[in-house]
Amino acid sequence: MARPQQKAGLVEVIEEAIIAVLFAAMVLITFSQVVARYVFNSGVIWAVELTTYCFAWLVLYGASWGVKRSAHLGVDAFVRLFPQMWQRAFGLAGVAAALLYAGIMLAGSWEYVSKLYRIGIESEDLPIPQWVPMTILVIGMVLLIVRLLEAGLRILRGEQTLMLADEARSAIEELADDEADTRVRLEKR
Repeated sequence: MARPQQKAGLVEVIEEAIIAVLFAAMVLITFSQVVARYVFNSGVIWAVELTTYCFAWLVLYGASWGVKRSAHLGVDAFVRLFPQMWQRAFGLAGVAAALLYAGIMLAGSWEYVSKLYRIGIESEDLPIPQWVPMTILVIGMVLLIVRLLEAGLRILRGEQTLMLADEARSAIEELADDEADTRVRLEKR
């Protein structure tokens, strides 16, 4: 039987909309520049910089979203050899290491963005202060820390053991859902 779909909350809808808008902006800007260059022999100079900023926002924002959805890939074959209690311990160690990394990156990015703000440097091609697009460094690390803390709590509660995606289990569940849907359609005939 197919699993019931959970209704997405407002935060999830907003998060996924931000990711979709960033990705769509990258694709549209890049596509328009290809057409402008090869069809009209022109283009705008700021397109590469804007695409780069969109990509940076997509990656840094998407990293926290990936932790939230347990969508990051990893090699867990060794960890899966241990009992579940040890898997949870490894998961918590992974969360702790990732929190340490994100904390160091947050401190460094805060200092970097603060200096850009104080100095007042503008972007190379866009008429905006450099600190504005670079705020994703701080925002991304804060969101990553929040998502890592949430993952750590889920591991402590026993709701999950690792922060990684389980592609094999997901594929099997998807296949089972597809088979159940096919069976229901055939029974209706």
